[in-house]
Amino acid sequence: MVTIRLARGGSKKRPFYSIVVSDRKRQPRGRFIERIGFFNPMATAGEETLRLDRERAQYWIGHGAQPSERVATFLKQADTKAA
Repeated sequence: MVTIRLARGGSKKRPFYSIVVSDRKRQPRGRFIERIGFFNPMATAGEETLRLDRERAQYWIGHGAQPSERVATFLKQADTKAA
């Protein structure tokens, strides 16, 4: 099963998450199919907090990928921003 989820990166106490499409059996930090965005919860005033390629996310969801709960909220936020 393919899922769209967050993969944690960054250093200690400075998290940075990549939004990746990966096989559910793989480790969260392991190999992934495609990186479709990022989430930076520690972003300062001038930095970008969230970037998500909605077209690629919709492509993968159309092919059976299941977004995690957190990524599903990001997709809803991106849709409301676009509208």
